[in-house]
Amino acid sequence: MGEIIAVCVSAKRGERKKDVGEGLLIKGEGLEGDGHAGFAHRQVSLLAMESIEKMRAKGLQVGPGDFAENLTTRNIELVSLPIGTRLQAGPEAILRVTQIGKECHDRCAIYALAGDCVMPREGIFTEVLKGGRIKSGDSLQPRPSYRFAVVTVSDKGAAGQREDRSGPLLGELLLPWGDIERSVLLPDEKAALVKELKRLVEEGMDAIFTSGGTGLSPRDITPEATLEVIEKPVPGIAEAMRRESYAATPRAMLSRAAAGISGKTLIVNLPGSPKAVRECFSVLEPVLDHALETLTGRGGECGTA
Repeated sequence: MGEIIAVCVSAKRGERKKDVGEGLLIKGEGLEGDGHAGFAHRQVSLLAMESIEKMRAKGLQVGPGDFAENLTTRNIELVSLPIGTRLQAGPEAILRVTQIGKECHDRCAIYALAGDCVMPREGIFTEVLKGGRIKSGDSLQPRPSYRFAVVTVSDKGAAGQREDRSGPLLGELLLPWGDIERSVLLPDEKAALVKELKRLVEEGMDAIFTSGGTGLSPRDITPEATLEVIEKPVPGIAEAMRRESYAATPRAMLSRAAAGISGKTLIVNLPGSPKAVRECFSVLEPVLDHALETLTGRGGECGTA
């Protein structure tokens, strides 16, 4: 298992950084208080202590932060991680690898001293998908990335009379776990939805999230289509979402949302409004890791030393 051995910041980009021991990673930004935060896809930089030791072997007195990296690591082969790898940093934060190495246009002071610098070759850059506090001694390990599909069920949406905001919101909420590979907008027609759900299961999606069509309207058929596709119901998911949502509105008891498994694909019905999607997803979020790991058998498969 990899380890974070230093958390480093500097006021400006490109400067040697100081190990401050701990910090806050902010979603879509980077390390709080660091000059590199918010810099496109290169929000947080990482360099392995093993790479720094190569420069020490050349006679340089260097350590964590001297190569302008934010996180100095140990026991994880950073340069071997494919672009797109998700990394669990400490108990909360999740990073995604966006770049391996970089082109160094301006020779730094270290290059002037040693005629070489390891950061352009062996440093990596990441973006923050989920924020959280990190500190020296925290673990750093790759985590599985899952394949998701979102199906928005709406007559008006399918007719172009209403903008689909729930689908894009789900894509944002699911980023720490994986990417939306299929996004579909369908009218409230049972046969069409059944066909689409079966197609997505056959394509090997790890989870499918539907949005809309779970109420009492005569056109609301999402639960019926879902129940026709799933092989094993998981009633606790919908029950928990109804229970927690009821605290916000008694209308939650009118939701007929269902959830279950078809093959190795989890299918979950969510409401149609963005506000309700966010509320219901927050109920599912604490157990989503365990659900996906158990269902797919990929829990811990990405751990590497």
